[in-house]
Amino acid sequence: MNSRLAQFGSSVFAEMTALARAHHAVNLGQGFPDFDTPAEVKEIAMRAIADGHNQYAVSHGEPVLRAALAEHAERFYNQPLNPDENICVTSGASEALWCAIQACINPGDEVIVFEPSFDVYIPNIVMAGGVVVPVTLHAPSFRFNREELRAAFSKRTRLLILNTPHNPTGTVFTRDEIEFIRDLCAEYGALVISDEVYEHIVFAPNAHIRPATIEGMGERTITISSGGKTFSCTGWKCGWALGTKPLIDAVRRVHQFTVFAGATPFHYAIAHALRLTDSFYMQLLSDYTRRKDMLLAALRQTPLHIHEPEGAYFITADISPLTTDDGITFSKRMITEIGVATIPSQKFYVNEEHGRSLIRFCFCKKDETLNKAAERMLSLSSL
Repeated sequence: MNSRLAQFGSSVFAEMTALARAHHAVNLGQGFPDFDTPAEVKEIAMRAIADGHNQYAVSHGEPVLRAALAEHAERFYNQPLNPDENICVTSGASEALWCAIQACINPGDEVIVFEPSFDVYIPNIVMAGGVVVPVTLHAPSFRFNREELRAAFSKRTRLLILNTPHNPTGTVFTRDEIEFIRDLCAEYGALVISDEVYEHIVFAPNAHIRPATIEGMGERTITISSGGKTFSCTGWKCGWALGTKPLIDAVRRVHQFTVFAGATPFHYAIAHALRLTDSFYMQLLSDYTRRKDMLLAALRQTPLHIHEPEGAYFITADISPLTTDDGITFSKRMITEIGVATIPSQKFYVNEEHGRSLIRFCFCKKDETLNKAAERMLSLSSL
């Protein structure tokens, strides 16, 4: 085995999901919806198959999807994009992240990562030969300390990974915070990868700001998103990277030798989905606001300390008022004794001790799923 891989075991998501299945637990761990994709979007995918769109897609994305992505960027962010130069469609946002990291760094380059962080960032950096420099988002507000961020930069800093809305904490970075990041990146000549897969799930009064649209950020930012979270089709693995022509040319070079192209019929379906009316996006947010409030109400009936998210579809809870167990032990006990699955947030930290008392719940679930979990968690104080 490649020595860079030896430090990585199986994903915590796979471990907790397997345990949840074995114990018939309500799964509020892995962040996939248990409700379906909009019917009209599924119909377009089936029609694309029937119409013969079943061979390799154009490597960087079918023209219909790249055109829809440019329209989407203009519609929601007033961001002009050239479909032929500024977009690379990938096999999900995870592949876009892989390609962008591989494209941006050389062995020995330093990459700043806010922790807790989505679990693919650090393995991707290490496999590219980069050096991870973590900067903590401090509980209970989960925001960064400006002096700590400044101290993380050095002459070896090549890249900063920004995730907004943030997984797992739900933090939505403000314009002021992004401008502070911009100034440091400009000072040290660093690039930015902005992971925005939850861009349409942001709760009032917060607002999602696309970092690439801030003056001085566009030329140094690769924006990554996907259709999976917005359109409840995580299994379709249709993502994309957006940026200047030099940055996207670099991403495309990695992409063409990684998976070459994504699943062609889904390009047509996601193109249609991106063009859905404003009422779809308004209903999406209304539904997620209701689900968030349902799970918050249930968790507030427990001894756990709860952090209300600003965006995305996760809630972070501190288990220290209830137990001295770490999050991994407690999460396993929740599955086996309570019948509810969560994810231990310590797995999202470089130093797991920093998150040992935190667990993550997801609320991208049907009302009946959330209600069943709420009933079971009434006995949580018995753990």
